[in-house]
Amino acid sequence: MRCMNLNKRWTIGKIKEFVEQNSESKLLTTEFHGFSQKLLFKCACGNNFEKTFTKFKNNHQRKCDVCQPPKTSR
Repeated sequence: MRCMNLNKRWTIGKIKEFVEQNSESKLLTTEFHGFSQKLLFKCACGNNFEKTFTKFKNNHQRKCDVCQPPKTSR
């Protein structure tokens, strides 16, 4: 059985809703052009940060680099 989330069509409205329901950040970008596009978010602390939606959604990178520092590569 295939995961139904994979073929869900993400629109800027659905992404905004996901961001609001799953994080304390706000989506500032107003157009969505695909999963490789970096989106602009505002962290709960007030900093703006950019992430692709895939990283935001799948890797739980839902805060700015100050509040959630990037993991160091091994």
